Amino acid sequence: MIYAFEGMSLDTDRRELFRGSERISVEPSVFDLIEYLVLNRDHVVTRDDLIENIWHGRIVSESTLTSRTTAARHALGDRGDEQQLIRTVPRKGLRFVARVTIQHERGSDDASVPTPVKPAIAVLPFLNMSGDPEQEYFSDGISEDLIMALARLRWFFVIARNSSFAYKGQSVDVRQIGEALDVNYLLEGSVRKSGDRIRIACQLLDAATGNHIWAERYDRELTDIFALQDEITANVVAAIEPELVAAEGRRAQRRVAAQLQAWDLVARELPHFWRFSPDASACAIAGLRRTHQAFPDYAPAMSLLSFALLFSTYAGWESGSREEALDLARAAIEIDRRDPWAHMAVGFAALTDRDTDEALRSFGTALSLNPNFAPAVGFSGFAMALDGRSDEALEWLDRATRMNPRDPFSNIYLAPKGAALYTARHYDEAVTWAREAVRMRPGYLGGHRLLCAALAQTGRLDEAREALKELLSLRPDADLAWVRASVPYTERTMEHFIEGLRRAGLPETASNPD
Repeated sequence: MIYAFEGMSLDTDRRELFRGSERISVEPSVFDLIEYLVLNRDHVVTRDDLIENIWHGRIVSESTLTSRTTAARHALGDRGDEQQLIRTVPRKGLRFVARVTIQHERGSDDASVPTPVKPAIAVLPFLNMSGDPEQEYFSDGISEDLIMALARLRWFFVIARNSSFAYKGQSVDVRQIGEALDVNYLLEGSVRKSGDRIRIACQLLDAATGNHIWAERYDRELTDIFALQDEITANVVAAIEPELVAAEGRRAQRRVAAQLQAWDLVARELPHFWRFSPDASACAIAGLRRTHQAFPDYAPAMSLLSFALLFSTYAGWESGSREEALDLARAAIEIDRRDPWAHMAVGFAALTDRDTDEALRSFGTALSLNPNFAPAVGFSGFAMALDGRSDEALEWLDRATRMNPRDPFSNIYLAPKGAALYTARHYDEAVTWAREAVRMRPGYLGGHRLLCAALAQTGRLDEAREALKELLSLRPDADLAWVRASVPYTERTMEHFIEGLRRAGLPETASNPD
């Protein structure tokens, strides 16, 4: 994407700055500062925002911030006393104020293309209800950790601490706060300590209406206070991300088509994306394709479309889209290397290629970008289960469920849990998880395949054959050759799985039952 303003152009893909046709040399951190200000020109950017997004939370002195801002103004030809491009807002921060047009190719202005606008959320300081002033640091610490963790979510803009903590100790209507901070959502909570136990209550609110979107309470033993803060932060962020996304989907559904921008279009498809059924998947893919066509450089649409295509191909609902999906994921990483869903898609492609190490590397990259990204934890367990690393797989799958019991992916993890138990030869437990997977996702073939194999290995052959009939009703051409070609068990686990399906009665080829 190329952004043009005041005779200048900023090419964010090539990381180049031009004045007319002259290329302006700038240091990488100065380019990052200019890019961040341009992309967030709809609001004031605070010092905390810059430290989190440009220096990734590292300690930065005031003199460094000042020198980089001066260098940015110099590169843009923006005199500090005039501030026609970068304006200092006293006691708040910086804002890019020049009129910007967007070019998809150098020299082709398209001022009508709307810039993707992310919804905003503010974390209010948690109330200390313990009656102990010394506990204030703990309630403040929870709030600050949540701000830092939420800032890693690519869907949302998070208001910096200095702005949200201005309301500490005040009783103000949430709608007034939402209007003053110009945010869509507010997260608030309280901390109460009694003896060696602590209770943390959180609630997510729609800032425009004051309505509750999500609420949860956490009761814990107060042992290692920093470990407790980390645990609560991880659980809260993992839990509210899908709630925020779902709320945005509902909001987008209420808006007229002419008002919808890139994020709105993505948000409208996410409820379909999360359902993981053939019809819902097809609907999500079609909608994300339309969004990608309208906004070809919008990374979230590309990465989610990529993952949806890959999962749909794996599930047997879509065919012939793997290379397209990988191209989309790689292009999304080129545009936004911090998009965890793009790395998730690359990892899932490696998983289906039976390359466990590469899959785990990509899922690990997604986790390094957002340590509270529950799907990356769950799919790491998925990859381990298919590779026969049963104990590790169960640990990671359980961790993903603990992070967010209401994660839309949680039902998808049922079959991998069963697979981990199957490869460990705990067949009765594998049957239990496979039955639950089939109950929760009747159209998901992975649960049906596992149920057939696990029942057969327990010796319950009549039940196994009944389960096989159900599998064949969903996939009439299913045979052992199809399993070898399409089910991503690795070399060390595939023949064990095939053995169970063969005992259940699945033929070598559909045309030759013998």
